[in-house]
Amino acid sequence: MTPVSIVAIEAESALGSGVRAYSVGEVGERPVSAIHEDAILEAAGLERPFLARAVHEPKGEDPAAVLLRRVGGALGRALRERVPELERRRIALVVGTSSGGMASLVAALDARARGGALSPELAAAAPYFGPLRALEDALGVRFEERVQILAACASSAVALGYASRLLALGHVDLAIAGGYDAVTPFVATGFESLGATSASMPRPFRVGRDGMALGEAAAFFVLALPASGLPELGRLAGFAASSDAVHVTAPDREGGGLSRAAVAALADAGIRPEDVDVVSAHATATPFNDAAEARALATALGPHAADVVVHPFKSVVGHTLGASAALEIAAVLEAMRRGISPGACSPGMPDPEAPARLLERNESGRPTTALKLSAAFGGANAALVVTTGSAPGTPVARGAARIVRVGTPRSAEDARALRGVTRLPDVQLERLDRLSAAAVAAVATVLDGVLVTTPDRTGVILGSAAACLENNEAFQAGLRARGRPGAAPRRFPATSPNLAPGQCSIAFGLRGPSFAVGAGPAAAVEALLVAVDLLEAGDADALVVVAAEDVGPVVTDVFVAAGLPLPVSGAVAVLLERAPGGSGIPRDVISRALREASRSENPRGDPPGYPSLIGLIQRLSPGNHPS
Repeated sequence: MTPVSIVAIEAESALGSGVRAYSVGEVGERPVSAIHEDAILEAAGLERPFLARAVHEPKGEDPAAVLLRRVGGALGRALRERVPELERRRIALVVGTSSGGMASLVAALDARARGGALSPELAAAAPYFGPLRALEDALGVRFEERVQILAACASSAVALGYASRLLALGHVDLAIAGGYDAVTPFVATGFESLGATSASMPRPFRVGRDGMALGEAAAFFVLALPASGLPELGRLAGFAASSDAVHVTAPDREGGGLSRAAVAALADAGIRPEDVDVVSAHATATPFNDAAEARALATALGPHAADVVVHPFKSVVGHTLGASAALEIAAVLEAMRRGISPGACSPGMPDPEAPARLLERNESGRPTTALKLSAAFGGANAALVVTTGSAPGTPVARGAARIVRVGTPRSAEDARALRGVTRLPDVQLERLDRLSAAAVAAVATVLDGVLVTTPDRTGVILGSAAACLENNEAFQAGLRARGRPGAAPRRFPATSPNLAPGQCSIAFGLRGPSFAVGAGPAAAVEALLVAVDLLEAGDADALVVVAAEDVGPVVTDVFVAAGLPLPVSGAVAVLLERAPGGSGIPRDVISRALREASRSENPRGDPPGYPSLIGLIQRLSPGNHPS
């Protein structure tokens, strides 16, 4: 890719604000963890209440909104100081999150359960896009385009990569990209119920490691092309995304999806494995994830994997979910700028099954290039290359996205007819949550009879405004009734918006970029725009765009109380492919439709959800209609 300048970074974490939020410390120092036993999680009955908390006194405001308001204010000031003629720039906002406004959503769910009416303010804050208004207000700039990536723990990695593509393709002049997440008992209990959290402190890549500890953070970058002449802190030089297509909560044991993303990101940056000085590892300190990541590194870096310094920053700031990749890139970039090979906060005996070169202390050095790895629920993976030196990059071989097939609208009930059609066992097919079931049924209509010749480069982009609000109520109901013992581990994965595209990738063996998006009611249009851009940039050969909504009593109550247009339940899929050149889908029409929808919510009368995608496709290409 064309290297992209990192013009500014602002962050909040348990370590503090600004540079303190991601500082690795001084040469010779041992990393010190900000993870502690948390009183709020203890009060919620968690047996493993370890957390790196960043928002200690939200004072009635959603802690995610607090994080975004703090970072947005600082970033807005930096923009006005460093970017001349800011008002003339075309600016994109690309935000990644795992749980969005979860604190507000839980408050709304509990209010409903008590029979109380939802206030418009609480209802507006409850969807996954609820906290975005706090960020936009604090930034105080006008956005050409706005996208929210819902790729669970890989969200900000995908957000940074997609923002880089927008710049390289010339669609915007500046991009603000990163991620955020605050931690609620809902989320912490869910991870504990899955057995993913540590009984003491995380020990990545060590013998006896038993899990992660969560953390809170927001981290955002200002990105521009080097030709802009703006001062730069470093560069994003390569990006790639993939999907395991194996399991929604467990990694590919061989690290196949993650290694494919790493190899592709290095190729995108035009560098060799031996050019990598530091690996900013995903490093959740869970037994299987660390082992899979070590295998992915061995595949991607070859013999050099034994020499490269591995930086597992989650053991310092916690697993900050949607913010993790951005915060961890900020840390490794700060280390490289100061001539530091960063140490690892990971005591214990090295695990021969998950080998990694971990430094006990920060060492003086001259690292200039880092590889960032991210993995997530649903089997999503992403890799980025960041450098303080020079990376040649690779020219964007621009292509065009064209429509291959438009599917027939489907409901969750239609998934029952797919026995023997997908790779999902019958019992797993029957257990799909309603959002995933509708999405899988919709994808089946566009892939029926289609030979997928490049499964590693075919993925799923799913747009959903309501996401999994109905699933969240099912999980929260257990917590309301019984507290921590009421947490049902089988229900928790369905509270991630990224589950549905992950189930689609598994069901049809699609191992290209697969994730969800949703910055507002126009999520279906948003998904189409993201897919067209990724195809144009060459990140995939084909993408299935899915508009999917599960609308029940929770979504109805929340959206009506918030004054938002109610989505239509069900799903439809559109199969797009990349043509090397020539004409394709007119991207400017989609972008304009998304802007109009963001301003007026429902400009053309198409209800949010699959009708809006069908309506837009018919306007873009009148000959295409549901097949």
